[in-house]
Amino acid sequence: MPSKLITIVGPTASGKTNFAVRLAHQLDAEIISADSRQVYRRMTIGTGKDLDEYRIGGRQIPFHLIDICEPGEKYNLYRFQNDFAAAHADIVSRGVQPILCGGSGLYVEAVLKGYRMTEVPPDHALREELETKTLDELAAMLRQYRPLHNTTDTDTKQRAIRAIEIERHYALNPDQRRGQTSLDFVVFGIDVDRETRRRRISQRLHQRLAAGMLGEVQALLDEGIAPDDLIYYGLEYKFLTLHLIGRLGYDEMVRQLEIAIHQFAKRQMTWFRGMERRGIEIRWISDFQQFFD
Repeated sequence: MPSKLITIVGPTASGKTNFAVRLAHQLDAEIISADSRQVYRRMTIGTGKDLDEYRIGGRQIPFHLIDICEPGEKYNLYRFQNDFAAAHADIVSRGVQPILCGGSGLYVEAVLKGYRMTEVPPDHALREELETKTLDELAAMLRQYRPLHNTTDTDTKQRAIRAIEIERHYALNPDQRRGQTSLDFVVFGIDVDRETRRRRISQRLHQRLAAGMLGEVQALLDEGIAPDDLIYYGLEYKFLTLHLIGRLGYDEMVRQLEIAIHQFAKRQMTWFRGMERRGIEIRWISDFQQFFD
């Protein structure tokens, strides 16, 4: 039986999926995605699923927690924990090695540190009170509960209000937030230098635009997904939606989105360094070719 959960983290465009797939091929393992947006069907180019990457040596590497819910839904940490637990139990029960791979630091840390969350119900009175506040005021309130590192919770008022609602619930009910985990794990971090990461991010953005990312977002709007629901997902879906509904010109959309992705990657690294300070050892790899030579 597998003895450890192999975990692979890294910022966007670091190559962590490629590493995970190659390792899974070598170990006959299966991959559990820890990406908060790749769970959505038909949100493929913008979330960078790159599903072709999961084929190697003529073999399809099995993956989990990708394409499991509909656009417009609000996937959250509570659902991820339940979905991860089910996928992990299934993989291990078959004697197969699981590999957890993703850039959503909160999701990864919640699994590794054994957070146990209950589903937070909506607090309509609180929402009504917070709706009158600006996004900056909401961000300041959220900082009173926790640091704002690897998160898009302050991209929109809707996300910020929900984040405050969740944090307030757990502040009032601390026993619902954390439990013990029996997982044993080893964590590898894919490290690339800042300039290489920036170059890859810029290249990948323009490749995705050329591959039809704008059409993907338009198709979601055409099927009836509300613009605010797509903006809620942040990054590509936020800025492309703003362009498609006439609130941003194309060039300005590309410029703002590129800046936002660079900032997001920086926040991801801040979160991973924070994980180390919070007691999770990460073995950083700058050249993972050495694993496969």
